[in-house]
Amino acid sequence: MVQPPHNKLKREDSLLVIVDIQEKLAPAVSERQKVLLNVVRLVKFAKLIGLPILVSEQQKLGPTVEEIKSELPLYDPVSKLAFDCFAVPEFREKLETLGRRSLIVTGLETHICVSQTAISGLSQYNVHGVSDAMSSRSAHNWEVGIERMRQHGVVITSTEMVIYELLEKAGTDEFKAALPLIK
Repeated sequence: MVQPPHNKLKREDSLLVIVDIQEKLAPAVSERQKVLLNVVRLVKFAKLIGLPILVSEQQKLGPTVEEIKSELPLYDPVSKLAFDCFAVPEFREKLETLGRRSLIVTGLETHICVSQTAISGLSQYNVHGVSDAMSSRSAHNWEVGIERMRQHGVVITSTEMVIYELLEKAGTDEFKAALPLIK
């Protein structure tokens, strides 16, 4: 197992992964609005600081929800049948092409596709699961998914933690531009 040299996010080595936040699934999940708001915040922030964004879509669940899709600089999702994104060659190839070693993982559902993807990623990547930017149909399954990821070594974080960690300091023009996303 290749371990990255640190667990702290660095912008030059990070990318945002959005797992299966799709039209047919999103209405059924717990705290839908909060999750969508936080994912949109992360997408806007990724664009602000130049982080690549990789999106997956489970087949037959429709496209990524419009709130997120409309914010994406490039909408080119990886289509999949497997729950684990790493079981899809196109996903692995896109990750390798981007050359980043830290994954900031968001999506649906926490206890299925998100946790399987995050846990699989640990063999080659530093994985941060954004707890308030993922959900499941039940709060219990969200909790179990978060705990399982934590047990395997995924760093559990939040939207604000990711933003401040990647900003690194206050007082810059970039910090000022990011403030509306946090407030």
